[in-house]
Amino acid sequence: MHPEILRQDGYTSVHVDAAPVREVFPGVRVRPLWTGSAGASANVLEMDPGTSWPRRDVHEPGPEEVYVISGVFNDGARDYPPGTFVHAPAGSWHIPATTTGCTLFVFYPEG
Repeated sequence: MHPEILRQDGYTSVHVDAAPVREVFPGVRVRPLWTGSAGASANVLEMDPGTSWPRRDVHEPGPEEVYVISGVFNDGARDYPPGTFVHAPAGSWHIPATTTGCTLFVFYPEG
């Protein structure tokens, strides 16, 4: 074991259960895991069955990267089962939804 790894500047960790929960829309919750100094962020998004975003989710200023942990995520055009990675470039949009409920890891490399 190398405890000196944990003493490096900027090295952080958090268990998802310890992350604060914020409801962004009815049945849609975000758990922020990390935010970088330049605005990048890593989050877990939980969507209850039958929920959707009430409007377009536009990816600005940078891209959005999504990994489906569980359930089935729909972007308004197609379904993505667990294990799927989705890269949405800057300026693109989708309307997140799920019939089954889903848990996503969402990364914004540019904020």
